[in-house]
Amino acid sequence: MTVSDLIALCPLILLAFTAVLVMLVTALRRNHLLAATLTAVGITLAFLAILVTSLPLAPRQVTPLLVLDHYALFYIGLVLAASLAVAILSYPYLKGREGNYEEFYILLLLATLGSAVLAGSTHFASFFLGLEILSVSLYALIAYPRTWERSIEAGVKYLILAAASAAFLLFGMALLYAEIGTMEFSQIATAARGVPGTFLKAGLAMIIVGLGFKLAVVPFHIWTPDVYEGAPAPVTAFVATVSKGSVFALLLRYFTHIDLQTYFPLFLLFSIIAIASMFIGNLLALLQKNVKRILAYSSIAHLGYLLVAFLASGALGPMAVAFYLVAYFVTTLGAFGVITVLSGKERDADDLDDYRGLFRDSPYLTGTFTAMLLSLAGIPLTAGFVGKFYIVFAGAGSALWLLVLCLVAASATGLFYYLRIVGALYAGSPEAKRTPLAQASVSLAGKLVLAVLLILLVWLGVYPTPFVQLIQAIFSRPI
Repeated sequence: MTVSDLIALCPLILLAFTAVLVMLVTALRRNHLLAATLTAVGITLAFLAILVTSLPLAPRQVTPLLVLDHYALFYIGLVLAASLAVAILSYPYLKGREGNYEEFYILLLLATLGSAVLAGSTHFASFFLGLEILSVSLYALIAYPRTWERSIEAGVKYLILAAASAAFLLFGMALLYAEIGTMEFSQIATAARGVPGTFLKAGLAMIIVGLGFKLAVVPFHIWTPDVYEGAPAPVTAFVATVSKGSVFALLLRYFTHIDLQTYFPLFLLFSIIAIASMFIGNLLALLQKNVKRILAYSSIAHLGYLLVAFLASGALGPMAVAFYLVAYFVTTLGAFGVITVLSGKERDADDLDDYRGLFRDSPYLTGTFTAMLLSLAGIPLTAGFVGKFYIVFAGAGSALWLLVLCLVAASATGLFYYLRIVGALYAGSPEAKRTPLAQASVSLAGKLVLAVLLILLVWLGVYPTPFVQLIQAIFSRPI
């Protein structure tokens, strides 16, 4: 490894260094504010390092394990920005609760590091290493409130299912290596374009199963509502955005060298998963009264939408995925951000009754939550609408008419449960009283994060041209 390689790796090195620094500082003296500040500064410096050190050297292959091209740097930057928002929201959320807080930020930094490694992986060794760094950190983050029974239950469920998915992934990697003799993505894709053998087919199937668990698409979605409900609100935001987004970025890179429309078995498999995720996610969300569970099933549907662009051929598919992921990150972080700032010390504000009549007490939070929900529903003048437009455009450009029609029908179904939450926010009847839980004061940090997310949502929905041009410049190069 050369000095230039180390310079290109500065974002990952800074994340690892910050995690070690927070751990050492915590060992010397516990201070919640100091740990949170060091975490936010470390993530910010890692983000700036992308622009200052990594981008001028891109594209750069750092050993056979990692590539720091414009594609990887885009998703690493997205992961870092989302993690920074989660870190800032976590400070007021944890403040005043029982237990120690400093270890939370160490785990958050390590989970971010694992996600960043996934975004730049070109080899199964780095893929599995990044995935396990992410997963092991999430085991503890989900169960972090040790006095909450639901958090412990959610952590155990995620641990068991993540271990099962890791077993599928490892077995699939072993079969691929037995067939091809390499673990590099590009060489595996070349072999898949030929006449695949039995081991290659079985290995690809097992890897798709393992990734399906991580993405929580149907039929690998069973863990999602329970984990979303039981995990602390900022951790749920991290799982819904950073964890899934980094895995999807890796999935896109892994299959980008294969024209899925010419490889019918894989195309059919992903099409079935996409259709099932869109409809089952939206239909099950209609039956929920818990806001976290509603957003959990909503995330399953949104991953189904993303698979439509994933299956589209040409350069338009990856571009649509990139824009939609950014829009999804902004809206999901905003929605869970509102839940985070309204949560009390005893439990999260995840019941629908916690939001009844919120408009009377906090018009700002109500307007923010409404905007995020409308964006998730794909209403015009929001980032979600533009994202869905590009997905539909990519699907239509590849003649995926069945998938496009399913997307439109599923989106119309999803509108009902989003509007149910919006209706509760503006309920004005005398009996529409919120629980005392949601009377918590909103911190300045929480207001700042939500304001930035709201500005981004409106900007991407009203004037997306500059960002679209940036994505076109990035994805005009081969992935």
